[in-house]
Amino acid sequence: MPPETVEVRRSSRRRRTVSAYRDGEKTIVLLPAGLSSNDEEQWVRRMLDRLAAKEQRRRPSDDDLMERARDLSVRYLDGRATPSSVRWVDNQQHRWGSCTPDNGTIRISTRLRGMPSWVVDYVIIHELVHLLVPSHGPRFWALVEHYPRAERARGFLEGFSMAANSPTEEW
Repeated sequence: MPPETVEVRRSSRRRRTVSAYRDGEKTIVLLPAGLSSNDEEQWVRRMLDRLAAKEQRRRPSDDDLMERARDLSVRYLDGRATPSSVRWVDNQQHRWGSCTPDNGTIRISTRLRGMPSWVVDYVIIHELVHLLVPSHGPRFWALVEHYPRAERARGFLEGFSMAANSPTEEW
């Protein structure tokens, strides 16, 4: 992986605060103008670490997804849904997730990375319920509704799809 490009911007108006954000492939670190070069180096390193930790929380690994799925199954489905695997996939452009009940695999679209965790949890719950009920009938939706933010998450995803000017996503 190539080294990270960091741009440091100093401001005479900035007195005590330090902040950082990503701008494409570059990280911008905003510092007070009077900060020493030694302090600058420490703050840049600290801010890069903070951004990386934040991104890791927002972009869990496949192992993290599996752990979340197990936890969600216990919390909202009495532990009855037990997937064999849960993983991110890049090939779902019209679905948020999919499930193969026959072998217990769940796939979550990478388009969800960076979305609020309660939205990702809703998609995981939706797919976990398919391990118990393959169709989208009343029993299926009753189980999905055990997740307290189900309606809110559905609305979020519908709004996201509308804002992206794309048709409502399929399951």
